[in-house]
Amino acid sequence: MLRGLKERLLFLYKFLQAPLSTGNIVPSSRRLAQALLESIPWEQVNSLAELGAGTGAVTRHLPSAQQPMQVLLFEKDPELRRRLKLQFPDYRFYPDSSRLRLALHNGKLEKLDCIVSGLPFWSMGSEKRMQLLSQISASLKDEGMFVVFSYYFKQIQKDLKPFFDIQRSMFVPLNFPPAVVYVCRKKANADSEKKVPWLSVVAAKDSRVLLER
Repeated sequence: MLRGLKERLLFLYKFLQAPLSTGNIVPSSRRLAQALLESIPWEQVNSLAELGAGTGAVTRHLPSAQQPMQVLLFEKDPELRRRLKLQFPDYRFYPDSSRLRLALHNGKLEKLDCIVSGLPFWSMGSEKRMQLLSQISASLKDEGMFVVFSYYFKQIQKDLKPFFDIQRSMFVPLNFPPAVVYVCRKKANADSEKKVPWLSVVAAKDSRVLLER
């Protein structure tokens, strides 16, 4: 209980510092975390990335290592990332979700089985949002799974459709604010890498991503 209170206070502090990148005044609830993860066929998942891991509200609900699974956690805030490393020392850590493909390349991972996102898509500009979704699609294996939530941001459904088939949506009232979870599969014909020529520019400007342990 004390840990939960400290996390909520820390999250509120981070929101006051950077409201658009934090996205909410409190971490995701346990019910939202469960809704994000319950549709994932874990026996088929060998590699997973969580974008916007925050205080670990979703991360701590990942299944215990019953099988080898590579987990990549992306969190922009240095303090939150440091705390995550103390909680989850076996995972890999990266600071920038927008360089997901470059992180995979440097980590010698070609594609991922699943990506879970807690990023505040609603606060991003349209171009940045579409670039990130393109990169997420390009980072997944064929028919890989993408699970994301949103706070009544209907535009996200339209933005997902060029890259993903939305298989299921779930309303989660026991979260503040209430959220909608979208369970998606990468489209079989989604060749997203052709749609994001800016990736080569990113790679040229920064040829490496530092892996934090």
